[in-house]
Amino acid sequence: MQLPPSPPAAGKMPFQMPMFRAWVPRKIQPWIYILQVLCIQFSGGVYLGALEAVRGTTALQLEDLLMLLYAGLAGMAVWFPMLFRMKFRFTNQQLLIGSAVVIAVCNLITMRTTNMAVLLPVCFIAGIAKLQGTFENMSNIQLWMTPERDFGVFFPILHIVLLTAITGSAWLAAVIAFHFSWQMMHVLTIGTMCFVVAVQLFLCQPWCPMPQRMPLRGIDISTGLLISLLMLMISYILVYGDRLMWFFSPTLRWVLALSLILLAFIMYRLKTVEKPFISLEIFKYKNVLAILLVTAVAELLLGAEHTLEEIYWTEVRGLEEHTKGALCLWSLPGVYVGVLITLYWLGHKKWKVWKLFAIGFGCIMVYSLWMYFYLDVNVPIEQYRLGLAFRGCAYAILAASLMWSLHESVHDLEHFFMALFIFNVIHMYLAGASGYGLYTTLFKHFMADNMSRYGACLTLTTLDSQLLSTLNSQLSTLSVSVMSVTLKQIYGQIIWVSLFMTSAFLLLDIPRVRTGIEKVPYWPVYGIKLLTRLR
Repeated sequence: MQLPPSPPAAGKMPFQMPMFRAWVPRKIQPWIYILQVLCIQFSGGVYLGALEAVRGTTALQLEDLLMLLYAGLAGMAVWFPMLFRMKFRFTNQQLLIGSAVVIAVCNLITMRTTNMAVLLPVCFIAGIAKLQGTFENMSNIQLWMTPERDFGVFFPILHIVLLTAITGSAWLAAVIAFHFSWQMMHVLTIGTMCFVVAVQLFLCQPWCPMPQRMPLRGIDISTGLLISLLMLMISYILVYGDRLMWFFSPTLRWVLALSLILLAFIMYRLKTVEKPFISLEIFKYKNVLAILLVTAVAELLLGAEHTLEEIYWTEVRGLEEHTKGALCLWSLPGVYVGVLITLYWLGHKKWKVWKLFAIGFGCIMVYSLWMYFYLDVNVPIEQYRLGLAFRGCAYAILAASLMWSLHESVHDLEHFFMALFIFNVIHMYLAGASGYGLYTTLFKHFMADNMSRYGACLTLTTLDSQLLSTLNSQLSTLSVSVMSVTLKQIYGQIIWVSLFMTSAFLLLDIPRVRTGIEKVPYWPVYGIKLLTRLR
C-alpha cells in the first residue's frame, strides 16, 4: 500500500493530521488522539488501586504486586531509545494497533494467572506497549499544542495527561474492585483497547513521517535486554529487601553479586560496541548529572506518597481502597496549578528554571509539614485535601521542569531520547523503588524503637486490675499512636531535606540551563513592583 506524503514543515501551513481519512472533521482529529492517549495511559499490567483486592483473592503478596508494578515501569523506561526508530520504521496504524493489541493481551493474561514467572515479562511488555502508544499519540499532536515546538509548553501539557491518568486509573481501579471485582478493570482496559483499534481501522489510514522507512538494523538489542534484566534484579533487591532482612538473606547477596557482574558487563559493552544502546557521551553534556541528581532527590522525597501515606491510610485510619482513591483525587487540582505555574514560568516568561525548582521543593516541604501536624486519628480525612494538593503541585512542577531542563541541556535528538531513558529510570522506577525500600526500613526501625520506649509505661502496675479485660484494645490504641509518632518522625526528615533543597536553589548562584533567558527579578524587587501596581 502506498503511503500518503509526509506533512509540510512546521510554520508553512496550518496544523494537519494526514493519518486521518478525508471525511473526518479536522477540528475533532486532535481530540480523538487525546482520547486515545487517555485510554492507553489508563491501562497497565496491574493497577495500583486494586492491589488490596488482588491480595485478598490470590496468593500474591504486596511485594509481588509492587514487583509487577516496577516491571511495567522498567519496560516503559527502557523503551525510550527505541521510540523514534519505531516511528520511522512503522506506520501510525501499525504502532497504535500493535500497542493496543499487546496491552489487551497482557491484561487478559494478568487477570487469568498468578504465576510470577509469567506475570513479570507480561507486565514488562505491557509497559513497553503503553509507552509506544502514548508517544505515537502525543508526537502527532505536538504541533497542535505548540506550533513553535516550545517544550516549555509541551512538557507541562503532557504532564496534565500523564498525571491525570496515573491518579485517575488508581481511583477507577479501586472503585471497580469495590463494586464489582478487580478483574473488571482489566476487562474495561480490553474494551478501551478495542476502541483504539476501531478508531485506527475506520477513521485513520497508514501514514509514516519518513518517505523512506528507516530499517531497524544496527540497534544494540542485546544490551537493551541486559539493561532490562539488571533493572528487574535491582527491583527485586529494593522491593523484597525489607521482607528478607536485606543482606542477611543469602538470596539477596547472590542477586546483588550477579547485579554487579551484569553491570560491569553492560558498561563494557557500552564502551566497546560501535552503536551502543545508550551512549556514554550523554554524561558529558552540561548539567545532565546535576539534573539526574535533583531528580533522584525529588523522587525519593515524593516516595512518601506511595509508602507513608499507604501505611497511614490503611493501618492507622483503616480506609478502604476506594476511599483512599477518592481522597487522592484531591492531588489533581494541585497538579493543574503546578502545570499553570510551569507554563507561565517556562512557556511565557522564559525565566531561569532553578527558582522554579525551589518552588517545587517548597511545595514538598508544605505537604510534609501539613501531614506532620495533622497526623492524628481524630482529624477528619477532608483536612488532608490541601496537603495532597500541594503534593500534586510539587510533582507537576518538578517533573515538567526537570524534563524541560534535560531537553535544553541535550540538544542532539538521538542523545536526548537516550538521556530520557536514564532520566526515567530514576524518575519513574529506581528512585521510587529505592524510596519504598528506604521508607519501609526507616518505619520498621523507628516503630520498634518507639514501641520499646512508649510500651515500657504499659505495665501491670499502671493498669487498672478491673480493666485487664480491655488489654487488647489498649494495646491496639498504643500501636496506632506509636505508628502516628513514627510517621511524624519520617515526615520530619523529609521536611529537613526539602527545606535544604529549597534554600539551596533560592540562595546558590547555579549556572543557567539555557542561554538568553530573562533573569527572574529578586523577590523584594518583584514585591515592590507588585505593591506599586496595586496602589
